[in-house]
Amino acid sequence: MRVSDFDFHLPPENIALRPAEPRDRARLLEVDPAGNTLADRIVSDLPTLLRPGDMLVFNDTKVIPARLDGLRRRPGGAGAAIEAMLHQRLGPAQWKAFARPGKRLAVGDTIEFGENLSADVEEKGEGGEVTLRFSLKGAALDIAIAMVGHIPLPPYIASKRADDARDREDYQTIYAKADGAVAAPTAGLHFTPDLFARLDAAGIARHFVTLHVGAGTFLPVKGEDLSEHRMHAEFGIVTAETAQALNAGRARGGRIIAVGTTSLRLLESAAAPDGTLEPFADETSIFITPGYRFRTADALMTNFHLPRSTLMMLVSAFAGYDTMKAAYAHAIADGYRFYSYGDASLLWRAPC
Repeated sequence: MRVSDFDFHLPPENIALRPAEPRDRARLLEVDPAGNTLADRIVSDLPTLLRPGDMLVFNDTKVIPARLDGLRRRPGGAGAAIEAMLHQRLGPAQWKAFARPGKRLAVGDTIEFGENLSADVEEKGEGGEVTLRFSLKGAALDIAIAMVGHIPLPPYIASKRADDARDREDYQTIYAKADGAVAAPTAGLHFTPDLFARLDAAGIARHFVTLHVGAGTFLPVKGEDLSEHRMHAEFGIVTAETAQALNAGRARGGRIIAVGTTSLRLLESAAAPDGTLEPFADETSIFITPGYRFRTADALMTNFHLPRSTLMMLVSAFAGYDTMKAAYAHAIADGYRFYSYGDASLLWRAPC
């Protein structure tokens, strides 16, 4: 298949700039490939759509204020404004980042991000990627980044408004605990304490994995040939306890519902060929496209994704290409809100 096969036109008014209030009042499009049906619901309906013994799998990564605005300082040269989007921690004082404009930077340059924080450019890669060594390290660096950094809103929001204090709460799941993401696992943004309580009462279990979502999630797919695209690696953890609980739940007839594409990609990375989940603590760069045979999740809850994106390819692989074309056409026509702060879908896996 070609990248253009995953293109579609989205009217600007369908792009959500703020989340629904309360979060679980967002719309939910249930997509059943087996029955070839679409059903308009809301997220708070979820306990009635699942059954006792089912297992929701959430990504508990926590978004850090990873967008830094700085000024390049070079001996004998003029300063230049630089934006650095941190995306992978390499050590106590080192981060990989996407710099914009990257062409203004050279190895050895210093970027000042505030009165008490600076970084030297140690390496330059492709696409504006740089390796930065900061003047602080460890917890001191984390505190400084939290003070001067901005919540890294996706480009389709950031181009329309600046981030503000609300985003520090809105762009974070209520169960986030593991610092390291520079993009939110957005399907999880819909969950509230009340919804968790009703899921508990319905006998639906919750399990947590960790995948630190990188800025690479915003990068477009270059070229037309899917086989030429390479995903940026992201670090993920599935504990032995979680793997054992999910395997036992499936043995009892429970279904796995991945909350978000990040949870699903991590589960697939941790699965043995027979679908048994194993402990995992490593980087994954899994790229899922139509034709992929899923081994873990029975359903996927996810938001509506960008055209021509790797996530659009993943959902097409999961529920079927034609099914997702019809689902997105319905969502656009019916005024669903798209992307990170938008509405959600509940996709049942297409029959093999």
